[in-house]
Amino acid sequence: MTDRAVTRRRRASVRTLLVIFGGVTVLLLGGLWVGRGVDRASAVSDAPKTEKAQKERADRSAAVEVGGTGELPGVRDCGYGEPLREPKIITLTCATGATVASDIEWDEYSTDRAEGYGVVQVSSGANGSARTSFPARLTLSAPRTVDGMTAFTSLEVAYTGLTPAGKTTETYSIA
Repeated sequence: MTDRAVTRRRRASVRTLLVIFGGVTVLLLGGLWVGRGVDRASAVSDAPKTEKAQKERADRSAAVEVGGTGELPGVRDCGYGEPLREPKIITLTCATGATVASDIEWDEYSTDRAEGYGVVQVSSGANGSARTSFPARLTLSAPRTVDGMTAFTSLEVAYTGLTPAGKTTETYSIA
């Protein structure tokens, strides 16, 4: 009788191990599959959708290559490094890094101003764990030569919905 009880326990523990192993395998494979799907989705959303969009993208890249006096200004992240043209992310509060404009799509990008839309993310709580997002219209202006490079020095954020601290518009110095 004792031998039968031991055999049943071993079968139960082997079954339990197989079920755990199968569950972990399914979770890992599912994560890989979802991750690849997200990569494909972002590649599709980044691609121009129409002939007009493709032409505008080509015109922009040609304008960037021209250089000289008509050079398009960029944005220096917290005043450091080389200016980036049409950045997707801009840090707004450099001291803490708690406020960031992200997912920026530029409608217009010229030598004197740039306009687009994005999401302003505000982190709060311990270690920035609580993150709140606010849709906004972004306007870069006041291009200046900074350290020998042309860069925008001002960013106006006009919130399109709910706003942090009840302000509908904020202006940041981004030199």
